[in-house]
Order: sequence, then C-alpha cells, then structure tokens
Amino acid sequence: MRTGVVVAAAGEGRRMGGRRKPFLQLAGEPVLARSLRPFLQQPSVEAVALAFPARDAASPPAWLTALDPRVLVVAGGKERGDSVRLAVAALPAELDVIVVHDAARPLVSPALVERAIAAAARGLSVVVAVPVTDTIKEVAEDGRIIGTPDRRRLWAAQTPQAFPAALLRAAYQRAHQEGIIATDDAALVAHCGGTVVVLEGEATNLKITTETDLIIAAALLQR
Repeated sequence: MRTGVVVAAAGEGRRMGGRRKPFLQLAGEPVLARSLRPFLQQPSVEAVALAFPARDAASPPAWLTALDPRVLVVAGGKERGDSVRLAVAALPAELDVIVVHDAARPLVSPALVERAIAAAARGLSVVVAVPVTDTIKEVAEDGRIIGTPDRRRLWAAQTPQAFPAALLRAAYQRAHQEGIIATDDAALVAHCGGTVVVLEGEATNLKITTETDLIIAAALLQR
C-alpha cells in the first residue's frame, strides 16, 4: 500500500493576530513539526506535500527542510481547496491512498493516522470525527433560535480525512473544471458522487485556532 499525505498550512492565522499557527511553539517544538510526525512514522507514507503560502514556500525554515526527505513544500493557492489541489498534484502519481490533514492539529495520534490509512486502503472514504456533546442551536441572522438539531446525529469533523487516491484526484479535477470552491475534502468527494463515512476520532485531536487552544494543547502534552 502506497500512501501520500497532504498537509494544509497555507492559512494566514487571522484569528491568531496574523501569527502563522504552524510555526508557533508548542512545548518546545513548532506546531507543524508535531502535526507532521505521526504521518512520517507510518511505513506506508511515501511523500508528504505541505501546502504553504507562496512566500513561505520560497524559503521554508531550515528545521523543516531537514526534518525528512519525504516532505515536499508546495506553494498553495488563494483558497484552501486550491492549496490542497496543488499539493495533491505534487504527490507521486502511483498512490493507493491520500490523506489530508490540517497543520494546526498537532495532537493527532499515530494510532488514529494508522486507522484512517487502513480504512482508505479498504476502499473507504473517511472523515475522522467525534460525537457532538453540546446542545446545538440553529440561529437566524437576527439572533432568533430557529432550530435544535438532534445531537445524536451530529459529529464534529476533524482531520485527517483519508481517501482512495484515484477518487480524491478525480474529485479535485472535477471541482477545478467546474469552479467549485472546496473547504472540506469529504464534502467535495461526496459532491462528486463518493460515499464518505465517519471514523471515530479523539477528543484530544484539537485544532489550534486561538491562544486558548494553544494553552490546552500544552496542558495535554504535559499530562
């Protein structure tokens, strides 16, 4: 089984005051280094295409270029979907599985990565997700509550998301031809006729979005 990985790291970090989240320090290491390591530990992974903003791709940090020869730095596009599409295109052509992960999820476990790859190797398209525990309210623009979805049917999507390689490539090719802007890879595959299933994830697989998330991640690592 041959696996390729796309790591989306082309965001501008607006909710972190413009600071690039992949380069923030988390317990003595860059967030990005921690996000990459569980994938680089997988024997089936042949290449990791890392989508950066063009300015960062032109001069990646020395620690990144020295991390592992399988890491390829790719100049991303204007939108997340553009960046993932370009990174997918940079991967080797003959792959069985492609996994997509957010650079801002540094606590993903090797075991979860392995389960996602194994599911896609069986022909499944999977989204790692966890059941929603809070009551969710649907709110109109004027602030009125207009609905309370049954939380038993709601899951909070995470990454990685894993797909048979040919299916993901075809979905991105079609999206590019039709001008579809993709913010979620699984939704794009579903739009193109694929069936996507949930793979239960881990509550600790949080996304670094705010300063509070960084504090929580550090506490989890310390524990």
